[in-house]
Amino acid sequence: MRTLELDGGFGLENLKLAERPAPTPGPGEVLVRMRAASLNYRDLLMVQGAYGAGARLPLVPFSDGCGTVEAVGHGVGAFAPGDRVATLFFQNWISGPPSLKGLSSALGSPIDGCGRELAVFREDGLIKAPPHLTDLEVATLPCAALTAWRALFEDARLTPGDTVLLQGTGGVSIFGLQFAKAAGLETVITSSSDEKLARAKALGADHGINYKTAPEWSKAVRQATGGRGVDFVMEVGGAQTLNESLRCIRIGGHIAVIGVLSGPQEPVSAPVLIGTNARVQGLSVGSRDMFQSMSRALSLHKLRPVVDRVFPLAEARAALEAMASGSHFGKIVLDYSL
Repeated sequence: MRTLELDGGFGLENLKLAERPAPTPGPGEVLVRMRAASLNYRDLLMVQGAYGAGARLPLVPFSDGCGTVEAVGHGVGAFAPGDRVATLFFQNWISGPPSLKGLSSALGSPIDGCGRELAVFREDGLIKAPPHLTDLEVATLPCAALTAWRALFEDARLTPGDTVLLQGTGGVSIFGLQFAKAAGLETVITSSSDEKLARAKALGADHGINYKTAPEWSKAVRQATGGRGVDFVMEVGGAQTLNESLRCIRIGGHIAVIGVLSGPQEPVSAPVLIGTNARVQGLSVGSRDMFQSMSRALSLHKLRPVVDRVFPLAEARAALEAMASGSHFGKIVLDYSL
C-alpha cells in the first residue's frame, strides 16, 4: 500500500511516498481504507520539526481522515465492512476531562497518522461519518471542527445572542463561524484580506475587520459591540494577537487559546488580564463524546465544511506548501482517489 512517510530528517523535502505491507486488524481493531485526509497547521509544524519535542522518525503524518471499513477484528461490534468512518484526533480520549493519557495519543505523532491507504485503528478510535457529508468533508472534522465545537459549547458554553470573535479564515475559525451562526450567536471575524472577509460575510459573519488596515483591531471590535466587548474570542494567532484579544473581551469573557500562527510567545499584560476578569483557556481538540455531539449537530443543521483546495495524495508536499502560504479559506484536503 502507498504511505506518506517522513524519514531521514524533518522538512518538506523528506516527506515522500513509500510502500508498506498492508496491515491486518487484531481483536478490537478495525481496518480502514482511507479515502481522504485534511491538513492542519499542526501537520505542517510536525513535518518541519517545529511542533513540541520527542517526535520520532519515520513518521506517517496527518491526524484527520475519512475512510471505509474493510475488515474488523474479533469482538468489534460498532462497525462493519462498508461503514464510512472518521478518525479521532486523540485515540485514547473517549470521554471526560483531558488527561495525560488522552493527550498523548494523537494521530500524526506520536501515533502514525492518516497519510496511508490502509490503517488499523482501535474500535473506539473511530466514529461513523455523518451521512450527508462527502468523504472529503468528513476528513475535515476530527481536529479543526472539533476544536471549534469544544471551544464554543463545551468550555465557553455560549448561548444564543452572545457575541464571538473569530480570528482569520482558516479551518477552525470558519467552522467556528458556521457553528456560531447555527447557534444564534453574533459573529465578528478578522482577516488580512477584504476578499476573504466578503466570503466570510457570505457565510453569515455579522462584522468583518481587516487587521492589516486596522492593526489595533480591538478598537473596531469594541465599536462593533457598542463598547461592551465580545463574550468569546477564538484565539489562533498567539504572539501578535493575544493582547489585542484581551483588549476586546468583555468583563468576565472567555478567550480560547488554540493556535500560535504568529508565534508562540508574547508578554501578556497582567493588569489588562486582571482588569477584564477574563478566562483564558488553552485547549487542544476534544474527546470522542464531544465528537459524537458535534456530529449530531452537523447532521441536524446539515452544515457542510468549507473545502478550499484538493490535492492528490502524491502531492502532499504541495498541499503543505499551500497551507504555509496562508492563502486558503477553510480546509485543504488530500483526495486518495486522485
